Amino acid sequence: MPAKNNAAVYRPDLGQAVMEYVEGATMQYIGLQVMPVFRTAKASSSYPVIPKEALLKLAKVERAPRGVYHRDDFEWERGYFSTTEKGTEEPIDDTERELFDEEAQGMADMIAVKRAMDRVLRAQEKRIADLLFNTTNFSANTITHEWDDASNCVPIDDVNDGMVSFRAACGMLPDALIISYSTFLDLKNCDQIVDRLKYTFPGIDINTMDARQLAAVFGIPRVLVGGGVYDSAGKGITASVTNLWSNEYAMLVKIAQSPDFREPCVGRTFLWTADSPTNPIVEEYREEKIRSDIYRVRHHCSESLLKSYDDSGTAVSNISAACAYLMDNVTT
Repeated sequence: MPAKNNAAVYRPDLGQAVMEYVEGATMQYIGLQVMPVFRTAKASSSYPVIPKEALLKLAKVERAPRGVYHRDDFEWERGYFSTTEKGTEEPIDDTERELFDEEAQGMADMIAVKRAMDRVLRAQEKRIADLLFNTTNFSANTITHEWDDASNCVPIDDVNDGMVSFRAACGMLPDALIISYSTFLDLKNCDQIVDRLKYTFPGIDINTMDARQLAAVFGIPRVLVGGGVYDSAGKGITASVTNLWSNEYAMLVKIAQSPDFREPCVGRTFLWTADSPTNPIVEEYREEKIRSDIYRVRHHCSESLLKSYDDSGTAVSNISAACAYLMDNVTT
């Protein structure tokens, strides 16, 4: 939405154009696929959560003539979210703009918004990865043979074991397996994977294996490959390029498939649409004292695991833990 004063102008055209770039294979951000956006009119609020023990209860469904139908008699528990604003700005100095010829007048704007958009989305990807690949939030299940040990590792067996445990925890099967890009490369060299591919996709060149084919080998709907990286070194220090999704972990997850916020899942990203109708929003304003056009990219959001809490703030039902299976010791 436009700013309440006239200093900043809402630029959904630039936002849409840049998102088409971001959503391409070059960025490989998967966080919002795992914790999809739930659009809300409130900056913070509570919401109903189905109690963990009620997920799979057998209901009374018999009805006598002229009798009433039975209804669920459990009480909803409450989850909470509180969005905060995150954003960044990118200036285009007038002298920088003059470097572009008349045929590329809009290129400077696109480049600036891409840079700012990437900083915001990279930070969001890091927040989601840190929530999920986290042994404090989820119990770690250590695998015996690391997946970079091509001749001895048994990732298909490891995932099958995880699916059995997953089903026992929540009664459902996972929607996706999350792995890092380096883990994906390790799996392409794994003897067990290569052998299974020969029968699943006869004649396949293992070097061309993609995430869809790997999902078919594992027997799950999707494999999400987190390819994003960041520089973990401080400012002014030699760059240290690091995976946003650690190659030490892999995770089976149940992902929300609908806007029903009571649906069991690992978590959601709450977006306060009154302040940022899209994730994220792009704005433009002029700052004359530095003779620059300023592009601001921001969003008002909260990445939240699905849990319910009592009045004292203590977790009651940890639905997210039932909807995820974290494997560690995937690689060192």
